[in-house]
Amino acid sequence: MSAPAPSPLAVVDAEPLPRQEEVLTEAALAFVAELHRRFTPRRDELLDRRAERRAEIARTSTLDFLPETAAIRADDSWKVAPAPAALNDRRVEITGPTDRKMTINALNSGARVWLADFEDASAPTWENVILGQLNLIDAYARKIDFTDPRSGKSYALKPAGELATVVMRPRGWHLEERHLTFDGRPVPGALVDFGLYFFHNAQRLIDLGKGPYFYLPKTESHLEARLWNDIFVFAQDYVGIPQGTVRATVLIETITAAYEMEEILYELRDHAAGLNAGRWDYLFSIVKNFRDGGAKFVLPDRNAVTMTAPFMRAYTELLVRTCHKRGAHAIGGMAAFIPSRRDAEVNKVAFEKVKADKDREAGDGFDGSWVAHPDLVPIAMASFDAVLGKKPNQKDRLREDVSVAAGDLIAIDSLDAKPTYAGLVSAVQVGIRYIEAWLRGLGAVAIFNLMEDAATAEISRSQIWQWINAGVVFENGEPATPELARAVAAEELAAIRAEIGEEAFAAGKWQQAHDLLLHVSLDADYADFLTLPAYEQLVG
Repeated sequence: MSAPAPSPLAVVDAEPLPRQEEVLTEAALAFVAELHRRFTPRRDELLDRRAERRAEIARTSTLDFLPETAAIRADDSWKVAPAPAALNDRRVEITGPTDRKMTINALNSGARVWLADFEDASAPTWENVILGQLNLIDAYARKIDFTDPRSGKSYALKPAGELATVVMRPRGWHLEERHLTFDGRPVPGALVDFGLYFFHNAQRLIDLGKGPYFYLPKTESHLEARLWNDIFVFAQDYVGIPQGTVRATVLIETITAAYEMEEILYELRDHAAGLNAGRWDYLFSIVKNFRDGGAKFVLPDRNAVTMTAPFMRAYTELLVRTCHKRGAHAIGGMAAFIPSRRDAEVNKVAFEKVKADKDREAGDGFDGSWVAHPDLVPIAMASFDAVLGKKPNQKDRLREDVSVAAGDLIAIDSLDAKPTYAGLVSAVQVGIRYIEAWLRGLGAVAIFNLMEDAATAEISRSQIWQWINAGVVFENGEPATPELARAVAAEELAAIRAEIGEEAFAAGKWQQAHDLLLHVSLDADYADFLTLPAYEQLVG
């Protein structure tokens, strides 16, 4: 008797979207189902391993480079595969969600790379997930245009040679896609995003002289990188393209991954394109992992923790050295400023800060860096042009002068700054405003002239939680308490109501955002990710 056929993927609780059948083809869903059958059990084991490692950090309040992988670090002979031509020059990368207008603007921006984001810059509504895929398919087929209904302005793609190379970022391993199930179980969002994109676009991208390139978020260990590598190997065989066509850049945005950079590159070596140094998710990860570690792990206001803080400098310099030792690109952090159309002085000050930051990264040996807005592309480009000239990168700068000890990466108390009352107010303000937009389906949100994404909300709520639980006393003498956080949040909610008016306030999700921020900031059990309880409240 033959075995029963495996159950197909089911689309559940989702309103039909225009042209969704072009994305959710029978063949594409069969591919995602096969990814789920083969790899979700390992994903589950690795999520359990995260919890075990977090418990060990709580017990010891320390981290070190792994003794079991010392031979990989000591072996100077291995390198990652050479970069494909389309990813060899990455001096400026622009980030953003995959809505239709952003897709056109990012591709046209003049940046060398566009990080097309299904992760922190995109709230995972079904519409964003599916129509984002459709927009990328349309862009590669040059069937995409957009007319702004408010301004009447039309947008269309520039000639192919002027477009940015796309590096797509799927969701992290912890998130599910509730609208796609297999035997009643949600499929991991990462496999949905990767699977649909890869299946529809891998060959098309090869035909365009590029390839299926990915940014891998929230990675916590080299074993998670190994899982991605096995997925890439299987996927390339499944659609019949050469091994090594896929390339992946890993975001080193967790403190545990910072201790496994070489091992992560090693696991992905046939598919590795580089590593990236972020800030907000990295700080969020430090708080999450060392929240029981006492006063020496208490972070000051988020804006006081710049990339020049000693422990952040150790992280970025180690990243550059590691990447160049192994022939990989080192990509720097985000310039999140959003230029003001009304205040030239604000722009002038901010542009000078962006320039100084990009000058520092280029001088430190990074091969490229991120910006959030097209107006920042020329500024970042000038910084890297000044160092690179006509060279595509500076991987020949091996930075052998860099020496980072294990303790340097977690020397939080080396930073001469303390939490402030203004920092608490800012965390509450930004947290409420971001979560409200996220609950309405927006993942990239301009707040106080900065482009914020989910990482912003994560560090904001984590800092509130940490300061209260560590018994911080602010410079004005007030202790950080749940009562103080509630009072500040109530004041902010009232200020927003006065600012936008009663009608707009009622139409938004402000009370819901306020309540969710306080829940994840004040609950005794620290939530691993804000987006998990938030996803339960996300409509669509």
